Amino acid sequence: MLTVHHLETSRSQRVLWLLEELGVAYDLRRYQRDPRTRLAPPELKRIHPLGKSPVIEDGGEVIAESGAIIEHIAERYGAQASGELAHLVPQAGTPEHRQCRFWMHYAEGSLMNWLVMKLVFKTIPLQPMPFFARPVAYAICGKTQKKLVDPNLLTALAFMEDHLARHAWFAGDAITIADFQMSFAVEAAISRASGAVEFTALKAYRDRINARPAYQRAIAQGGPVVMS
Repeated sequence: MLTVHHLETSRSQRVLWLLEELGVAYDLRRYQRDPRTRLAPPELKRIHPLGKSPVIEDGGEVIAESGAIIEHIAERYGAQASGELAHLVPQAGTPEHRQCRFWMHYAEGSLMNWLVMKLVFKTIPLQPMPFFARPVAYAICGKTQKKLVDPNLLTALAFMEDHLARHAWFAGDAITIADFQMSFAVEAAISRASGAVEFTALKAYRDRINARPAYQRAIAQGGPVVMS
């Protein structure tokens, strides 16, 4: 049986959602973040040298990185999917395939960089430090967010908003692996980005995902999706 090593509030929620949609049986191993550092526990390094989640074990192979895991699951378990899951991987050479490939890379290659920076600069001033250093930390982190992080996040949100106002899913009219890869980034963007409430198409997309029974089952299995 496939085993998912799942860290709370992490990208591995994408994997649980895909497995639930496909009805693939899996063994779930849950890990808690360190309550002080919010980092993954050292136990994950026993599974994979990077010590990150998600990691799966399937057929004697250990696979890391959520994008690689999603592609593996789609190839191994999604080939015979029917109904709205029949086009998880669009046919090569089609516009849908090109869109799917783009969003699969965009999620981690561009968008998550800014979302991680947003989280880091929000939390740095809250860490233990001498009292006289805290105002300096707030000033530096606030200025960095205002001048660098927030403008780039707003550009990303506007880009996704325009796309989703014209397409039901990220690759077009059918749900694909790109939607599973983008799901965590969309949740994080709406949770962390200033002004996200204005992007109605993006929020409607998030709400459609949240309403899916398989997504709700994944939440029940893995817990909340993102740290705010």
